[in-house]
Amino acid sequence: MLNYILKKIGYGLIVLIMVVCIVSTIISLAPVDPAELTFGNRYDEETVKAKREALGLDKGIFTQLWMYLRDISPIAILADHAENKAKYNYTRLLPLGERALVFKAPYLRESFQSGRRVSEILGEAIPLTAILALTSIFLAAIIGIALGIIAALRPNTFFDNFAITISVLGYSVPSYVSAMILALIFGFFLSEYTGLNVQGSLVVLDDFGEEKYVWKNLILPAIALGIRPVAIITQLTRSAMLDVLSQDYIRTAKAKGLPKRTVVIKHALRNALNPVATAISGWFAALLAGAFFVENVFNFKGLGDVAVNALLSFDIPVVLGAVVFTAVLFVLVNIMVDILYVFLDPRVAVS
Repeated sequence: MLNYILKKIGYGLIVLIMVVCIVSTIISLAPVDPAELTFGNRYDEETVKAKREALGLDKGIFTQLWMYLRDISPIAILADHAENKAKYNYTRLLPLGERALVFKAPYLRESFQSGRRVSEILGEAIPLTAILALTSIFLAAIIGIALGIIAALRPNTFFDNFAITISVLGYSVPSYVSAMILALIFGFFLSEYTGLNVQGSLVVLDDFGEEKYVWKNLILPAIALGIRPVAIITQLTRSAMLDVLSQDYIRTAKAKGLPKRTVVIKHALRNALNPVATAISGWFAALLAGAFFVENVFNFKGLGDVAVNALLSFDIPVVLGAVVFTAVLFVLVNIMVDILYVFLDPRVAVS
């Protein structure tokens, strides 16, 4: 198991490096100078040149890429002096003359626009998106698995056809379209009855400038994000359950006189959860990585809102920070799912 996990981590590191390289190259090819954007409409060439040198934008793309990979790596070789100590807050592992092999937290640099650390900016946005994603995927999993089980137990009936039709329709509609429809109907036309807002984040400032949680602002975004996962989970659960229910060991369990609920839940559902677990984990990672359009529709101040604003202002460190977080999240989720397979299905073994 340990070798299997280490191998997966190694593959994940390769994926992270490739993602950073590709995204950095695409950004570098854009006909925009981030140094000029930091000054707005008022700047001169000397000031921009000095700013470009300070940000390291005057170096070649490969040098910039190597420096960024060094910054986000937890283990690196750095010049051992007070300025780097304050910047990276590292722990020396091995002195190498004027340099040292150090251990540090990933350094995502500072925002070009605000000068704040990218880790602080993401740290404020990620918890809000995490709450939204958890709520959405929890609702989607409960509803999708329940609909899939009922549809599998009653194949070719009205309920089965109805569940499939609804799931196909739900998957076909983009999330941002669902978000606009929900906001318009329940947040605008029926707001007098629902009490919901067209737009609003989970955390808002009151009249005294203090933060407070407005939980009702979570309802519509969570539903909008959860519609498509419900469709996928319903269809996967139905398909997997139909396949498992036709197996010999299910017929044996029925022949032993086991209660129908025990056969369905303990024997059938457990062995049918592999594709469902993959879908749930994949969708959760995607939602947590940032539901960009849905968060913008509802003005929900999460990771998606931060990433979109960073793209519009060409704030490269924030964009790369969001990309790195997304890639790390998907890698970790995939590793966890692969390990979970062993416990969900006794037929799966790690060699």
